[in-house]
Amino acid sequence: QVQLVESGGGLVQAGGSLRLACAASGRTFSNGAMAWFRQAPGKEREFVSFIDRSDNTYYADSGKGRFTISRNNAKNTVYLQMNSLRPEDTAVYYCAAGYTGRPYATPETYRYWGQGTQVTVSS
Repeated sequence: QVQLVESGGGLVQAGGSLRLACAASGRTFSNGAMAWFRQAPGKEREFVSFIDRSDNTYYADSGKGRFTISRNNAKNTVYLQMNSLRPEDTAVYYCAAGYTGRPYATPETYRYWGQGTQVTVSS
């Protein structure tokens, strides 16, 4: 059974930082592609960032220059460092794994999802 567990969310003031973590268990995702998505109330789930098998990284325009995705294969964990946070970054953040090779920014591309972690940025 594959499990993805996110952590690190919370309440932060605008301009602050948070580091999200996603720990995978039940199956190793070392060197596997993984992604972060987010979903705000009343909105569709949207792509945030992706890291591929070669550790190439990709970001939505909204996070470029502010967010950094990385991984620690020894810990089977992927991270999302978020700096200069804005109120519009408020959402539940999800990590995704089990990439099927389709466009990486599409939620349907992933087989496995975590339960999400709430990020709230106050103005």
